[in-house]
Amino acid sequence: MPVPRIVIMGAGFAGYNTARTLERLLRPAKAEIVMVAPFGYTLYQPLLPQVAGGVLDPRAIAGPLHRLLSRTQLLPGKVRGADLHERTIDVEKIDGTKVSLHYDRLVLAAGSVTRTFDIPGLKEHAHGLKNLAEAVYLRDHVIAQLELANVSMDPAERAARLGFLVVGGGYSGVETCANLQLLTTKALRRFPRLDPALLTWTLIDIAPKLLPELGERLGREAMRLLSRRGVDIRLGTTLERLEPHCAHLTDGTTLPCRTAIWTAGVTPSPVISTLNLPADRGRVRVGADLRLADFPDVYAVGDAAAVPDLARGGGDAMCPPTAQHATRQARVAAHNVAASLLGHEPRQYRHKDLGLVVDLGGVQAVARPLGVELTGIVAQAVTRGYHLATVPSVSARARVLGQWLIHAAAGDDLIRLGLLDPRTSSLVDVEHSL
Repeated sequence: MPVPRIVIMGAGFAGYNTARTLERLLRPAKAEIVMVAPFGYTLYQPLLPQVAGGVLDPRAIAGPLHRLLSRTQLLPGKVRGADLHERTIDVEKIDGTKVSLHYDRLVLAAGSVTRTFDIPGLKEHAHGLKNLAEAVYLRDHVIAQLELANVSMDPAERAARLGFLVVGGGYSGVETCANLQLLTTKALRRFPRLDPALLTWTLIDIAPKLLPELGERLGREAMRLLSRRGVDIRLGTTLERLEPHCAHLTDGTTLPCRTAIWTAGVTPSPVISTLNLPADRGRVRVGADLRLADFPDVYAVGDAAAVPDLARGGGDAMCPPTAQHATRQARVAAHNVAASLLGHEPRQYRHKDLGLVVDLGGVQAVARPLGVELTGIVAQAVTRGYHLATVPSVSARARVLGQWLIHAAAGDDLIRLGLLDPRTSSLVDVEHSL
């Protein structure tokens, strides 16, 4: 009898932890595990703002799968389609060749991309922060604006190059704004011709509160800390139109701006929509056991899945697309996949959110672990301790800790790597070509 094949689509929090747990639960003779992913690493996305801000090297948050997983076979490519009735998926490998792969169990863990809207100029001129390529490019781009402003004799050009806009007042937007604002403020010391008063950072969000996930008090504290550092925070406001040299906002103002960073939410990977499955705002609907009702051999987890939130009563309540839920859903999915092969009972996914930590750079942070509200150095200690505990691998933790210490002592060298072609650096180009 052939060994059953388990195929995992994606190597993010959900995909990686599914594979890791399956390796522990199933002996090699019980199942073959195949992971389809374009890169040979799992990315620790919560620290992407620190890569963009120059605090961490890109490799520090990229865990090599060949070291983290012992017997999962990595198929380097992307899933382009699937026939769930025939139990096959279509994969385009990184060299462009295409293969059809049969599965006995399929785990949809394709993750997400940045959610965009039909705002004129957004897709052409904005930048996202969902992967390493975007983080590295964004850092290069921001440093380049300072260098070009320093040699410009045109006041309008200089103002636009020193005008930075972040759209999105959630975790990603706030951390991105905080880290890059620190980078540019410190970098100005190396450009004595630039007037610090010309440097502007604007953070906008259509919501009435900043960081609503943290509660009102911590949201206000984050606003206070960023405002003291010179960030112009505008709530109830969003982007109306984006042009190469300026941004038009819904409050009627026009900002000189050559850097607009869009962090206003995520949407499931485009491949999910090709499967024509029942969905909830683009995410595949599954039961509390993480299986599809019509295809019991298919499981969905992480940002790709609409999972009933039993901790909030289930029903219409769905788990938010966070790394915390993705990691824990992966373990339940792996258990249930193994149970289906071994004849055991499946589990239901139930997890109460443990809270959120937000690193504002330096010694500033706000955090709400287990409902306890923290600010200042204590919050920063908890925040960085959490990241050290969850970065996948001992070597990655050593790199992250070492680079934090080096950056605190020596600062940033402000080196542009120049790895990406600026002509293909738009939000859609970077995220959908990888």
